[in-house]
Amino acid sequence: MKRRNFVYGLGLAGLSIPFQSFSAAPKPQLFDKQKLIPKKLSKGDTIGIVSPAGAIFDSEPYEIARENLEGMGLKVKFGEFAKGRYGHLGGTDEQRASELNQMFGDPDINAIIALRGGAGASRILDKIDYDLIQNNPKIFIGYSDITALHLALYEKTGLVTFHGPMASSSWNEFNYEIFRTLLFEGDMIEYANPQNHNLLEVQTSNRIRTIHPGTAKGELLGGNLSVLTAIMGTPYFPGNWSNKILYLEDIGEKIYAVDRMMSQLKLGGILEQVSGFVFGKCTGCDPGGSGYGSLTMEEVIDHYIKPLKIPAFSGAMIGHIDDNSTIPNGIEAEVNSKNGTITLLKSAVR
Repeated sequence: MKRRNFVYGLGLAGLSIPFQSFSAAPKPQLFDKQKLIPKKLSKGDTIGIVSPAGAIFDSEPYEIARENLEGMGLKVKFGEFAKGRYGHLGGTDEQRASELNQMFGDPDINAIIALRGGAGASRILDKIDYDLIQNNPKIFIGYSDITALHLALYEKTGLVTFHGPMASSSWNEFNYEIFRTLLFEGDMIEYANPQNHNLLEVQTSNRIRTIHPGTAKGELLGGNLSVLTAIMGTPYFPGNWSNKILYLEDIGEKIYAVDRMMSQLKLGGILEQVSGFVFGKCTGCDPGGSGYGSLTMEEVIDHYIKPLKIPAFSGAMIGHIDDNSTIPNGIEAEVNSKNGTITLLKSAVR
């Protein structure tokens, strides 16, 4: 497989710059955990749309989801309960779990993508047929509340899943090219922020911040901070974080809440195990409303991460943003915190 290094110029125009190829580096056997690598996508494949978390209340997002995926050359099949609703949820727990199980068991479905996030995915973790999924590994994509499913599938089956845009997300050249290169071509990607230098060649947006310099190797594992910490202590939370590169993102959290969740990761022994740390975007997470004298996000993250003295940076294109990267859970990668890059050391699909 080829190594892909994403290079971007000014704005969206720079996304048309051809990829620069590099020869693949040797693939070190860093871990002994049995992993299931799903098959890559091809044009003409059928992708199933499921709604394992929150409900959608209008018809337009369904139309957008279908058009997004058909525009990629894929056939689309909505799950039996994809348009269901039970309060704020996309159907009852039994319906949402049944839909996901059906999609993994359907031989005509090549990959599965969540319609949206929201809330409620953790409610179905004890109703998923993990043996069925282990025997029928497929690409599974989503982010935000879908983090609960990613972690459970990793822990129970070893399946490599993908923290990335939803079916109804706003797809653009940035996130689509990463999605295509990772899942259709099977290339080993180097993730780097878009370069949008001004006249003086100063990066003024999408900057990375080095928390502690260095490089580290490990399996990528993480997702939404609030969802991840919410399932700690359950059988569906990964039990081994040794040699993992922990990546996190969130949205709309008060600074004191982020501090509480980071404290939970520390007290739970997670942070002391990981080999590297990446924080993406915490959209709308600012001191406003947190009270007089609130800590900043930087201060909170630095408090927990700097003492670890592991390679760490923040500002990666991961989170509740339009330019949301597709990240494989369970795949070996190398993080360079000075450059703000994550480089896959193995293909995430076969």
